[in-house]
Amino acid sequence: MKYLKQLMIILGAYFLGVILELVFKLPIPGTVIGLILLFLALYFKIIKIEMIEDICEILISFMSFLFVPAGVGLMTSFNMLKGKVIAFSVIIFISTIVVWVVTAYVVKFLRKVC
Repeated sequence: MKYLKQLMIILGAYFLGVILELVFKLPIPGTVIGLILLFLALYFKIIKIEMIEDICEILISFMSFLFVPAGVGLMTSFNMLKGKVIAFSVIIFISTIVVWVVTAYVVKFLRKVC
């Protein structure tokens, strides 16, 4: 029952984000809005970390499994990617670097703030 409560908190943030996206016709996906809402609730201590900690550990342990559908989707559209391997490799390399840099600055900022 503890895990169900914790999952409901996370799903509540998700559904609230999706609802806000639909109602206000926002250009940001509802899933991202839900993550931002969950982050803000944690930051302002509306939701305490202990309230969702256990289910988060379980979800993180299954995270690699959640990438399987994306990999299968990539494999099914492999014919579309033929001849564009170099372009996709460059895009993947650049986006990876951008994600690393942005993540580093966000962590640096959050360490100063918290």
